[in-house]
Amino acid sequence: MKNKTIYRCRECGFSSPKWLGRCPECGAWNTMDEELLATSKNLSSIFSSSSSRSRRTLTDFSSRVSLIKDISEGDFKRTATGISEFDRILGGGVVDGSVVLLGGPPGIGKSTLMLQAASELFSKSKNNVLYISGEESAAQIKNRAQRILDKDALSDGIYVLCETNLENIIENIKNTAPKYVVIDSIQTIYREDLSGAPGTVSQVRECAAEILKVAKAGSLSIFILGHVTKEGDLAGPRVLEHIVDTVLYFEAEKQQIYRILRAAKNRFGPTSEIGVFEMTSSGLKEVKNPSSLFLSEHVLTEGKGDIPGSVTTATVEGTRPILVEIQALTSRASGFGAPRRQTNGFDYNRAALLIAVLESRCGLHLETQDIYLNVAGGLRIKETAIDLAAALALAGSFMGFCVPYHTIVIGEVGLAGEVRAVGNLDERLKEAEAMGFREAIIPRNNTLRGFKYKNKIQIKPVSTLKETIEFFKKK
Repeated sequence: MKNKTIYRCRECGFSSPKWLGRCPECGAWNTMDEELLATSKNLSSIFSSSSSRSRRTLTDFSSRVSLIKDISEGDFKRTATGISEFDRILGGGVVDGSVVLLGGPPGIGKSTLMLQAASELFSKSKNNVLYISGEESAAQIKNRAQRILDKDALSDGIYVLCETNLENIIENIKNTAPKYVVIDSIQTIYREDLSGAPGTVSQVRECAAEILKVAKAGSLSIFILGHVTKEGDLAGPRVLEHIVDTVLYFEAEKQQIYRILRAAKNRFGPTSEIGVFEMTSSGLKEVKNPSSLFLSEHVLTEGKGDIPGSVTTATVEGTRPILVEIQALTSRASGFGAPRRQTNGFDYNRAALLIAVLESRCGLHLETQDIYLNVAGGLRIKETAIDLAAALALAGSFMGFCVPYHTIVIGEVGLAGEVRAVGNLDERLKEAEAMGFREAIIPRNNTLRGFKYKNKIQIKPVSTLKETIEFFKKK
């Protein structure tokens, strides 16, 4: 039978018999990739005893229609990896039968983290781990393991397979019978019965679907490593993220010492959690107190002196409050063309909004200034609770006043220049108190909504951005 050619959108999976410049389903441009459809077999039947079906499905289980109150609770057993930062973003540990997708740029530490996790999982549970690599030789994997793992971890329990053929991989999983499987990476795996090179849309989608069936049929916990594009998104079709149970991303650049791992999706725990690691010669080491990492020395140590344009604030990542330092610098523009605006770790459009509010509501003439706004430590923050700190940093750099090192600033800024209430304020203040801060600038509206914090930090409520600037100018 002659193979049929179709075009499929890598973002949403929409298929068309002809190429289209724009996907009619999701509206994305230039995402239609050519596919050759061929008759394929159900490889998961190798693992399970059930016979292969003519119709291929994403999962091999179904249920009757039931009232939700009559459904028995599932036993989602978790196994802690022993790496607390990794367990945090997984929701407390690895769930049996789950599929976790770990993405990040080359050299960021994906393989290193999974080797460490494999060692810890075997140490905690005494269940075998199979590490499958399609990118490195067995000797290369052992060389890394000798560098980052203890000698005891190299004895029994961790198996290595260098293979890219999916049918051979599933056959070896059946023969080895591991409890945990690591696949490095999904872009190197291929199915013989499908046309196209490894890493194409059809290969990635179909291989991931078969891996999911194997995980659910055998209650295996499978970790899939994936490449990312230059924009930072996972390479391959968007449906890949829908197939798996958990999606984790490494955010920081590989040139930085610290690595930030974020949960973008988690069916068994909270999303938007982050784990912070430090890359060392002996592997990734978890950072127990991220707040101390993202604050500079003059904030953490008394007697260093205050600096204009530096303000400390508290952000919440998932359920964890983290203190960060917002740095701003303003300098007179050269006079040629438009002034320069540059941000790092802070949303550019949000920065433009704050600059406009400072000019219109507070009377600051920033139209002739080059402006640079930075979140120290490489953390990327999107929440609006750091607006007031960023605006104060800009105003302080331009006007020359300082926000004292022992003061933390929290609040959202509206277009009218008002300071709006924020969520999780108690948790933010408790973290600030633990780090030794003595004064907090907070929105006045928070104090009118059942605010109960009465600990050591002195509270200063404010209503507008202009009022806050005047308060620090008088200090």
